[in-house]
Amino acid sequence: MAGEGSAITEEEITLTVKWSGKEYTVRLCADDSVSELKRRISQLTNVLPKRQKLLYPKLLASKLADDSVLLSQLPLKSSLKMTMIGTVEDEIIVDQVESPEIVDDFELGQDEAVDIKDNEVNKQKLRRRVDQYKIDLRNPCREGKKLLVLDIDYTLFDHRSTAENPLQLMRPYLHEFLTAAYAEYDIMIWSATSMKWVELKMGQLGVLNNPNYKITALLDHLAMITVQSDSRGIFDCKPLGLIWAHFPEFYSSKNTIMFDDLRRNFVMNPQNGLTIKPFKRAHSSRESDQELVRLTEYLLAIAELDDLSTLDHSKWQYFNEDGVKRRRHA
Repeated sequence: MAGEGSAITEEEITLTVKWSGKEYTVRLCADDSVSELKRRISQLTNVLPKRQKLLYPKLLASKLADDSVLLSQLPLKSSLKMTMIGTVEDEIIVDQVESPEIVDDFELGQDEAVDIKDNEVNKQKLRRRVDQYKIDLRNPCREGKKLLVLDIDYTLFDHRSTAENPLQLMRPYLHEFLTAAYAEYDIMIWSATSMKWVELKMGQLGVLNNPNYKITALLDHLAMITVQSDSRGIFDCKPLGLIWAHFPEFYSSKNTIMFDDLRRNFVMNPQNGLTIKPFKRAHSSRESDQELVRLTEYLLAIAELDDLSTLDHSKWQYFNEDGVKRRRHA
């Protein structure tokens, strides 16, 4: 840590953040971004990052509004305190409806994706997240089972449409899908939202206490890390290495598959990600959406394989078709 009143230049830094009459100590590294700072503050205060406004003496607010700025680029001093203005979300559903819709999903080039995955800075961020984030098991990990990790918004649930009952926005065949998958896979839910939202929505959909399957764990936005690409700048992703590090005796890259409607979330483990078709406009698409039915077939078809990471999940539809053809000619 730099001396009193001097700029912070060491890798490990400690900041004092004032909010709602209290002071919080936030420990980060100089190569962390403002996005990571907000994530840490959220962990301490329950104020979501997008609801935070950060103020710091003699520093333009716009600097702290840019999530991509690295802390090492800011003239932070150990003698000064940061102030956060923000409100804890009481009405989660309103919060989700108001949130901006992410429509600019992108495909990184092969070389760039490899660079991000193998970048030592990103590996360090993952190691720090492993140390910081605790995964609470709702049900025990099962010996010999593979792992299925599922996103929520647009994967299992249409979070943008409105309805009198949340069940009207649930993706068709969700419970049948989870029941069938549970025979071969432990199931974890990982959302880029708050844990409060995850628990509320999964509870409303009847996922958390279903008698036909069990959810192993829930993960929220605090488990994600921020990475940077040359072409797309800074963005958050879901590193499966976090789960593998916590439960190495059960899960690895060989037996894990992750469904998400955003490809960017797979960037630290592209060989384990399957991009699911987004479930939107539930009222008009509910009758025709068969995605979970077809993906059930795929999951069960690959369940006996020793190494799922050797598959090209972008071609999962053809794997099913080939399997049907082989059975027909057997």
